[in-house]
Amino acid sequence: MRLNKILKNTLLVLAACLVLSACATKKEVATDIQGQMQGDVYTGTDTVEYLADGVPDRVFFATNESILTTASRETLRAQAAWLRKNPNINVVLEGHADERGTREYNLALGERRANAAKDYLMTYGISSDRITVLSYGKERPVDSGSNPLAWSKNRRSVTVKAN
Repeated sequence: MRLNKILKNTLLVLAACLVLSACATKKEVATDIQGQMQGDVYTGTDTVEYLADGVPDRVFFATNESILTTASRETLRAQAAWLRKNPNINVVLEGHADERGTREYNLALGERRANAAKDYLMTYGISSDRITVLSYGKERPVDSGSNPLAWSKNRRSVTVKAN
C-alpha cells in the first residue's frame, strides 16, 4: 500500500514537471525575414521615400522603443545636413507605431519616437522652431499586414516637408 502511494506521487510529480516544462518552452521566431530585419527593426528600403536626393525620409524602431538605432542616427545626420543647407524649409516629424497595443499607448509611443528624432536633429543644429512633432500612433500603417515584417515597417518616424 505504501509503495503504491509513493509510486503514484512520483508519477504525479513527473507529470507536473512535464506539463510545466512544456509551458516554459520558448517558441523561436524568425528575426531575419528576407534580409529586411535586424532583430525586430526594419532595415529594408521598399517603404522608404526620400526627403531629398539621397536623404531617406524615415527611421525605424524596435518594438515598444523610442531609442534611435545606429542606422536611424545616420539617416537623421543626413537629414540635418540637408536641413542646414536649406534653412527656409521646415519639417514635420510624424511618429508611428504598429497595430499592437491600445490607441492611446500607440499615440504616446509615436510621439516619443518623433521627439527622439527631433532631439537628435536639434543636436545637429536644427532649430526646434523648424520642427513640428505629430503622432499618428497605429492609424497610418505603411504595411497593413499582421506579421513581424509589417509591424517593423510601421514602427517609424517620418520626416516630411511642412506646408
